Amino acid sequence: MAADTPVEYIKHHLQNLTYGKLPAGYERADGTVIQESTWTMARSGQEAMDMGFMAIHVDTMGWSIFLGVVFLTLFRFAAKRASTDTPTGLQNLVEMTVEFVQGIVRDVFHARNPIIAPLALTMFVWIFLMNSLKLIPVDYIPSVAHAMGLDYFKIVPTTDPNGTFGISIGVFLLILFYSFKIKGPGGFAKELSFTPFNHWALIPFNLVLELLALIIKPVSLALRLFGNMYAGEVVFILIALLPLWIQWTLHVPWAIFHILVVTLQAFIFTTLAVVYLSAAHEDH
Repeated sequence: MAADTPVEYIKHHLQNLTYGKLPAGYERADGTVIQESTWTMARSGQEAMDMGFMAIHVDTMGWSIFLGVVFLTLFRFAAKRASTDTPTGLQNLVEMTVEFVQGIVRDVFHARNPIIAPLALTMFVWIFLMNSLKLIPVDYIPSVAHAMGLDYFKIVPTTDPNGTFGISIGVFLLILFYSFKIKGPGGFAKELSFTPFNHWALIPFNLVLELLALIIKPVSLALRLFGNMYAGEVVFILIALLPLWIQWTLHVPWAIFHILVVTLQAFIFTTLAVVYLSAAHEDH
């Protein structure tokens, strides 16, 4: 995992473990030339870029799926052993989380849909768990990965725009689905055409505004979460470059501050997603 300069250190820690296809005749970072098209792990940032759109960030996918399983396992375990007489600490934590998310849905969602509350709970806890990986010191997991022969390994899925866009695009597809289901194709088209100005002459202007606003929703959701998590990760990496005694002076308060950021970003993403879905259920 060695890096000769601070710039190389930062680039190394911000590079995902990428699996993709390299074409025949491609010269790799170590000087070897690939004779046939091959699916392989990228050995440099340039190789990851050259793999193109179909490349997979293995670390982002792996940690996302793992934390999703952790969420389902913990909540199922707590539900199976729930007791009104002697509740455990895990049960109390799960109940507090469920009540907190119920409060969000109750305040901002004004239609009837039994899927929205479980969806909001899933998004909040899943994003919170992914964000929480940021609190692990930046060198621990990459050092273990390097010992296993992996050149790169990021552990915070929300510092990868592919991860945040994956969630936000899922929300966007639900917005479209419920907009068509509740309002009907004609009603949805009429809403886009006559909002905010209810006049036929301004339909082109309304369509530009409304379609742009519709497309901006998943983009803003994804980039807000990614930007905050990525910026925090960069600061942690910069602190790790300082002398050890300064690291502890800065790392601890920054980590404590990030406990709030981790929770706040999960809350903001979940709340905005529910607000957008609530608007999709409004039938004017």
